[in-house]
Amino acid sequence: MFESVKEDIRVIFERDPAARSTWEVITCYPGFHAVMIHRLSSRLWHGGMKWLGRFVAHFGRWLTGIEIHPGAKIGRRVFIDHGMGVVIGETAEIGDDSTLYHGVTLGGTSWNEGKRHPTLGKGVIVGAGAKILGPITIGDGAKIGSNAVVVKDVPEGATAVGIPARILDEAKQQAREKKAEKLGFSAYAIGSDMNDPFTKAIHGLIDHSVATDHKIDLILQYLEKIGVTTDEAKATADKFDPKYLNKIVD
Repeated sequence: MFESVKEDIRVIFERDPAARSTWEVITCYPGFHAVMIHRLSSRLWHGGMKWLGRFVAHFGRWLTGIEIHPGAKIGRRVFIDHGMGVVIGETAEIGDDSTLYHGVTLGGTSWNEGKRHPTLGKGVIVGAGAKILGPITIGDGAKIGSNAVVVKDVPEGATAVGIPARILDEAKQQAREKKAEKLGFSAYAIGSDMNDPFTKAIHGLIDHSVATDHKIDLILQYLEKIGVTTDEAKATADKFDPKYLNKIVD
């Protein structure tokens, strides 16, 4: 048990640069308190002392603002950052090394008994205000964007954003991020399905720039194959009209 407590403290230092001392974590971190209290309430609940388990969980909710049903299963090194407003249902399961931010709900969509809450794999990150609803599975290493509403399974390593949540095209997103960094601008955490016209316009410009760069690279490769040096190829490519480039590549 003490080893588990040490892990919970250590992981806070790893994921929260604001943590300054062990004493600060032990006394001032509601996410840490909530996990510790849940471990006690869960033992009582699964040990047959249902009412006492619920009462301990209720006390934890009053103290931390984080509501975790004692029947929920929480793995090792789970970090609840800030935590206010987090709700974790009875049949929810959270894998090792996962991180939840404030306002997250792992809720049910049915009043029927049995499995009705989500299962999170290992290393899942759930952004602030996200809602994951129903007996669905979030794969290992997946990321859920802030305020997303997830009602379907999310594959391993995928990123889900929006309402209802959609899986981002990782290859396209990475190319967009890489280009955005070159421009001195980051579009991180902005999903391509957002309805903001300005955001869509920016994404369209970045995507067009990525596509044009790809076409120029293909032309440079072709020129090098026919004996034109790289410097000469770049100088030649700089003189080309983008519309003409499109015709050549297409």
